[in-house]
Amino acid sequence: MILVTGGTGFIGSHLLDRLSASHIPARSLLRRKKTPRSLPLGIEPVFGDLVSGEGLEEALRGATTVIHLAGVTKALRPAEYYAGNVQGTGVLLRALAGSSVRLVHVSSLAAAGPSPDGTPIDEDVPPHPLTHYGKSKLEAERLVRELCPQAVVVRPPVVYGPRDTDVFALLKSISQGVVIEIAGGDRWFSAIYVDDLVDGLLAAAESPKAAGRTYFLAHPKPLTWADLSLVAARIMSRRPRVVRVPMPVAHCTGFMAEMWSRLTRKPGIVSRDKILEAQCRWWTCDSRRAAAEIGFQAKTPLDAGLEVTLAWYKQAGWLKW
Repeated sequence: MILVTGGTGFIGSHLLDRLSASHIPARSLLRRKKTPRSLPLGIEPVFGDLVSGEGLEEALRGATTVIHLAGVTKALRPAEYYAGNVQGTGVLLRALAGSSVRLVHVSSLAAAGPSPDGTPIDEDVPPHPLTHYGKSKLEAERLVRELCPQAVVVRPPVVYGPRDTDVFALLKSISQGVVIEIAGGDRWFSAIYVDDLVDGLLAAAESPKAAGRTYFLAHPKPLTWADLSLVAARIMSRRPRVVRVPMPVAHCTGFMAEMWSRLTRKPGIVSRDKILEAQCRWWTCDSRRAAAEIGFQAKTPLDAGLEVTLAWYKQAGWLKW
């Protein structure tokens, strides 16, 4: 039995779809106050709270594996990242204390930080996160290593695919004929298609060699944002105009976006922290350890992944072209 936290999110929903299609017994941890989309066939709903710990004992009953995806990726204030990513993880870890359950803790490349010189970083490079999101994910990793040393920690980079709302913002802009870039040259990043990431999560859950290890799960070929824009524009038959924004303007935009988020009480994808991450030249990681130790390699190239993703957005009515 696999327990999934964060199963109603972007990555979690794809993981639950895979578990359902593969007839693998699984539960999705849900908050009582949140009404999720209907769960896939065969996925058992179980109610629990990663703040108070209420319901976790029942949720974990009979579970052999926990894939911990729940967390905070957007927040109005820095403290919300630490509450969602560190304190919530701590509550789960204490509920797991003394058990033999395999924990797969989903962190982020943001916990490790960018490459300083363009060489994709591996898991042995000392972490240097830049933002509160990255720092909170690293602090959660350290808590996992302290309280559950045999857990598997995975660090995805940019994840894209159907139902995503972050990369979607760029794709929507392209569909409308505009690409906005921060001035200063190409910026490289690692990425992974969501179905490949699900493969990696299950490989980490199943492989005995993964116990106590940390893995970057990414496609081996880094990209630039211009690469992504060109492929998406070709698929949508668009010729977008490129608008390059000077760094001071980008930082001002991040500040104004934060103020608007606080006024509306809705955290957005643009903030000063996100601009700080976006100005880095190399968000690239080396995924060879995962290939060598757990037999995982992301196989979906950008053009194939984007074609499926854009087709889903079009069918769902998110994009028109």
